[in-house]
Amino acid sequence: METVSFLATTQIVEVVSAFHDALADHKESINRLNVYPVPDGDTGTNMFLTVRSVLEEMEAVDFDDREAVCAALSHGSLMGARGNSGVILSQVLRGMSGCFAKADDIDGEVLANALTEASAAADGAVMKPVEGTILTVVRDVARAARDAAETGAILKVVEEALTEGEAALERTPEQLVVLREAGVVDAGGAGFLLLLHAILHVLDGRALPVAENSTEIASAIVGVKQHEEISELRYEVMYLLNAPDEAIEGFKNVWAGLGDSIVVVGGDGLWNCHIHTDAIGPAVEAGIEVGRPQRIRVTDLAEEVMEERWVREAAESGKADELAVPQQVPCAVVAVSPAPGIGRIFHSLGVQELVLGGQSMNPSTSELLEAVERAPAEQIVILPNNSNIVAVARTVDDETEKTVVVVPTTSVPEGFASLLGYDPQAIATENAEAMSEIASGVDVGEVTQAVRSSSTPVGNVAEGDWIGLNRDGVCAIGTTLVEAATNLLNEIIGEESEILSLIVGEGASDADTRAITEWVTENRPTVETEIHTGGQSHYPFFFGVE
Repeated sequence: METVSFLATTQIVEVVSAFHDALADHKESINRLNVYPVPDGDTGTNMFLTVRSVLEEMEAVDFDDREAVCAALSHGSLMGARGNSGVILSQVLRGMSGCFAKADDIDGEVLANALTEASAAADGAVMKPVEGTILTVVRDVARAARDAAETGAILKVVEEALTEGEAALERTPEQLVVLREAGVVDAGGAGFLLLLHAILHVLDGRALPVAENSTEIASAIVGVKQHEEISELRYEVMYLLNAPDEAIEGFKNVWAGLGDSIVVVGGDGLWNCHIHTDAIGPAVEAGIEVGRPQRIRVTDLAEEVMEERWVREAAESGKADELAVPQQVPCAVVAVSPAPGIGRIFHSLGVQELVLGGQSMNPSTSELLEAVERAPAEQIVILPNNSNIVAVARTVDDETEKTVVVVPTTSVPEGFASLLGYDPQAIATENAEAMSEIASGVDVGEVTQAVRSSSTPVGNVAEGDWIGLNRDGVCAIGTTLVEAATNLLNEIIGEESEILSLIVGEGASDADTRAITEWVTENRPTVETEIHTGGQSHYPFFFGVE
């Protein structure tokens, strides 16, 4: 017999914690489901990080203070929302928090009203709602909760809502062509249902679902058809926007002409904004026109599409922890990469094999040789991408029966650019010649922090100063990361320059990236900026100028 009649204030925190744990367990399998609106493959991760932000916000409040807990739930989800799925989830949580804050006791009826408010908030945040997504699942959950709320029993409300939610999730492929063709259910909807499981866990002690079994997420990625048709819009742009509420409608109208998957949520002068677009600069400038953007985040969706494809191929082959075997070609490329993000970009540009390495971790001859032997070709081009690795790379040819030629790239941007000249059907020497010519035409730079005092051609450097380097060495100095970066760009961007590739590493904040892009817009207005997330250590920024 049911004894639970309401959700206590402290249990709200427990629900969020359980939801966080469930998403941590399921995020990778949810990532593999994501195919709408583009297969960016990070729905589970974005939802997990959004909820983690809520928990961090709640750490500073009294768990018995309903108003403070609900405020933390609302503000934490808004500030931490990432990706389309994270922003929509933030609206769900904000809608629920507003209803909880006003209630004396959170019983079945209040929970049903909260889910209804959550659905309305989520629908209202999306400019062009689409059926068969998390929006549909939340809406059907709310309807079932309202129907069950007549009894006033909160456990019955959650149980009925979850049952209908699971049925709604199973129906999503019938409502959305991309899901049906890929053979999966909606990723965001699957993640949202874990919230209902978390409520049952806290109220009734029920176990959270195991990742392999929950909504059959894991099995949904095995043996499915890969959906190849993706959005033509390449970039995901997100930022927090400080702007007056009355300016947001006009802002959204501007964004409507720049892309799709537009979600703008918030209020009281703070908004979380998300769009898929090809126009990165105008998308940011639209925010500047009405207020002050911060925490700008740009993701190359095409790179993530490629990663998603490799993972699906691995799952189909029964080797979910390995990448699918690359297709045999006459000439393959082995590239040295200092970070996973950079590795994804190399793969998307045609590289078959990667070797982990860089400035502080030079790979050995044997590591390069192993990659050469794995590569699906008899002729190999190696991209060292660091001056310290070129000599070692040149020793590999003597250790293998394969033909190995080194393109002496000394930086990651050179390696990226060189691949524009790569033809897998050509022989290694021809590829090396074409790729070397392109690489030599790229002006490169990198920013790091000095580990000791020294004198340079451009002045004395103190330990802790930021320095900018080109092929000749230190050519810029700054007391801050941004100062050194812009001083470096002032040196390497010339009158004939057209494209700046900005590869963001560890230690660079969104504000740093925004300051640099704004400098380029103001000082080199004819140069187009492309932003990539590399994740490299020691060097917050790599630059390549073409």
